[in-house]
Amino acid sequence: MTALQKTMQRAGAPEIKRAELPLLQANDAGAFSGYASLFGVVDSGGDMVMTGAFARSLIKRGAQGVKMLWQHQAAEPIGLWTSIVEDARGLKVEGRLDLSVARAREALSLMRKGVIDGLSIGFRTRRATTEKSSGVRRLHEIDLWEISIVTFPMLPQARIAAVKQTHSGASRMEALGAKLSRLRAQRAALEFAHALRRAAARC
Repeated sequence: MTALQKTMQRAGAPEIKRAELPLLQANDAGAFSGYASLFGVVDSGGDMVMTGAFARSLIKRGAQGVKMLWQHQAAEPIGLWTSIVEDARGLKVEGRLDLSVARAREALSLMRKGVIDGLSIGFRTRRATTEKSSGVRRLHEIDLWEISIVTFPMLPQARIAAVKQTHSGASRMEALGAKLSRLRAQRAALEFAHALRRAAARC
């Protein structure tokens, strides 16, 4: 069986893919934006999302048809996506946490402290090819059904970049604590990615 046949055989199976770009500007009302996926970048799972991969799915579902979840837990929706569009860089999203939900309030608190800053997509691959020389899987068409706020992203470029403080006079100690938490989360993400690579190599 060729690499392409194996890839096409896997099409339709649920997958998740995390991006490592900071989420942008989470404000007091729970609104934020960022990139859930980047085009042309190989992630730690050996996949590359191609330009236009989400186009058909977005026409079919629209932003309202894509769920906002906490850590890919179907039982924990925490808000809604108000805009999901493809631009030259990748999949740009804007969303709003539902602050009447306890988990959403917790997520906002963690986002503002820099502890949680990852985005991850849940999808099914509709069309993909695999390069024989590198083993990189190019995702040409994706059926997007959810985007989660997560702890560990898979692309070192899709995270929460900045969170507006409720009070302008946030203490220096709080800022230092947020930086430390962010560094710990980044280190844990790298260790997690290395563990995935080792597990894949043993298979």
